[in-house]
Amino acid sequence: MHINIPNGLTLTRIVLIPVLAVAYYLPLPWGHQAAAWIFVAAAITDWLDGFMARYLNQYSAFGAFLDPVADKLVVSVALVMLVADPAIQHAVFSKIAFVLVVATIIGREITISALREWMAELGNRTSVAVNRLGKVKTTLQMAAIIVLLYEPATADSLLFRAGEMALYLAGSLTLWSMVAYWRAAKVVLQAESKL
Repeated sequence: MHINIPNGLTLTRIVLIPVLAVAYYLPLPWGHQAAAWIFVAAAITDWLDGFMARYLNQYSAFGAFLDPVADKLVVSVALVMLVADPAIQHAVFSKIAFVLVVATIIGREITISALREWMAELGNRTSVAVNRLGKVKTTLQMAAIIVLLYEPATADSLLFRAGEMALYLAGSLTLWSMVAYWRAAKVVLQAESKL
């Protein structure tokens, strides 16, 4: 299998996952900040691989499969690290709310991935393509994760609070976008069941 530039960037994003985890758990005062910058680098490769695929016209089935998988892995690992961090558990408004929003985001990613795969089997993958709401949710979610990774978790930090609130808002948009995906898919699924 030939690895082109976009696929190489996607694979780099996957390789950055253990580096992100190691940096976050380093017993050094700058470990969390390093993890945030590694997450930023992963986010940049996400944008860059899509840009390079279009610019170089280097699309591949492998890239179409791997890109969303890499995205979900990076985000899920970062969210699990945040929710498992005792300092964050003590600093958030509500431990339960924080866990629920993380579970909602990860659960939505798994559900939508399964739905897209199912729709692809029916020959209707475009019915559940990424919409504008999904892009807004993703941008807000990425910004929230970067802030929460970077900023020390203290209840009196305005930046930490902004990151926490952004994650709650991203969680709300996650539910909303999931409903939009299901509505789009429902039309196709109902038509398929009548055949």
